[in-house]
Amino acid sequence: MDATSFCGALPQTKLSASNRNFSRSCPRARSVVSVARHSSEEFQQPDKLYSRESLVVSSFSSANKGMTASGRSYLSGPVMKRNPVRQAFCAASVVGVGAYCEGFVDSHLHVTEEKVGVLLLNLGGPETLNDVQPFLFNLFADPDIIRLPRLFQFLQKPLAKLISVLRAPKSKEGYASIGGGSPLRKITDEQADGIKMALKAKGLTANVYVGMRYWYPFTEEAIHQIKKDKITKLVVLPLYPQFSISTTGSSLRVLQNIFSEDAYLSRLPIAIIQSWYQREGYIKSMADLIGEELQKFAKPEEVMIFFSAHGVPLTYVEDAGDPYKDQMEECIYLIMQELKARGSYNDHTLAYQSRVGPVQWLKPYTDEVLVELGQKGVKSLLAVPVSFVSEHIETLEEIDMEYKELALESGIENWGRVPALGCTSSFITDLADAVIEALPSAKSFSTTRSTSEESDRDFLSYAIKMIFGSVLAFVLLFSPKVITAFRNLLF
Repeated sequence: MDATSFCGALPQTKLSASNRNFSRSCPRARSVVSVARHSSEEFQQPDKLYSRESLVVSSFSSANKGMTASGRSYLSGPVMKRNPVRQAFCAASVVGVGAYCEGFVDSHLHVTEEKVGVLLLNLGGPETLNDVQPFLFNLFADPDIIRLPRLFQFLQKPLAKLISVLRAPKSKEGYASIGGGSPLRKITDEQADGIKMALKAKGLTANVYVGMRYWYPFTEEAIHQIKKDKITKLVVLPLYPQFSISTTGSSLRVLQNIFSEDAYLSRLPIAIIQSWYQREGYIKSMADLIGEELQKFAKPEEVMIFFSAHGVPLTYVEDAGDPYKDQMEECIYLIMQELKARGSYNDHTLAYQSRVGPVQWLKPYTDEVLVELGQKGVKSLLAVPVSFVSEHIETLEEIDMEYKELALESGIENWGRVPALGCTSSFITDLADAVIEALPSAKSFSTTRSTSEESDRDFLSYAIKMIFGSVLAFVLLFSPKVITAFRNLLF
């Protein structure tokens, strides 16, 4: 692996795990907030409810600035990029990634009793086959997923409609193969229950909410419930170990849009845990699961550990400053160091899965590496879905079915797969610890506006580059079916 580790470049937060045990499958607690499901028409396009202005997180140190995929800036770790943005969102607090934001203002809500809330952010997934196409529309309508310059943003929803219609049949086949829908919501609810119980065991009573980006319960619904419950202090915990523009960044942009338009929420003390891949509890939990699966092989020492992470377009990293690749490589380094400390010296490699379209994504690609390993004579392989903490379509179908079949066809004889962390007790306990750590730093945020002349000067060249890189790439990808698709849409 050509990964360059930057261990130590980011602040390391280490906690000793609690001795309390929670089962890997968390029990469902009635006290965890459950948000009612609204009609598909109301929430299929949730971004209609809020402004589309970008989420920006600034810090005292410009070295911690990274740009979003749409040319906007997030506080995002060690990658340094310029900030050509027009609006800055000074988030309440960013835990584990960088310094506090300029413009923070202390806010003391006049309440008689503190009510703590924890908001878990996740991707979401279709629960039935009928949900697949509208879910895909919500996904591709996100400007952090398909990047369009401002001049062509009017194409965002028509393009999302086209792609979702074309991809829906194949996606439905995938979801049908794993039972007809995604288990992500159920697992995330169980994780919320587990975190609530772990917090209570540590002396903190909190309401735990679940907000999904592209399906029910939407982030907007969770925030509505948080406001209704009169929460006085909030910790935002994205369930993505590593920060990416397309995951955590997109969800935080939605939060900024909501909070900036609401007087109550703008004064609410909030702490945001942007990434937590370097936490000791997470690293040890991953090492535990890997160690358990290694022992299932006849010769554990000969097994290649194959980390498969969700990919992102290469332009996100090279042009927008997404820290995802660097954080992923450091994460793998830390996990392997933990395994070595336990006496496991297995070879390992990292590849990226789930690419879409003809544009370049982070390499190496999982499918290509599996073929290469088979050709090199690797016989035993343990797949580790390192960027996922819940089972869903990309673990249950893509890894367990597609990649397993490809590996066996390529000459790999012994295949194993590490389960997603789910409700593993040490993992849930560590997330609860992260919440408790974050609480003292919760502050309200202020929104400031600035003008960037540099952004205006660069806009024309950026627009020309991105229109060909984004719109034409997807149109060319589906060109054999474009006429048929539009005919179906019209009739």
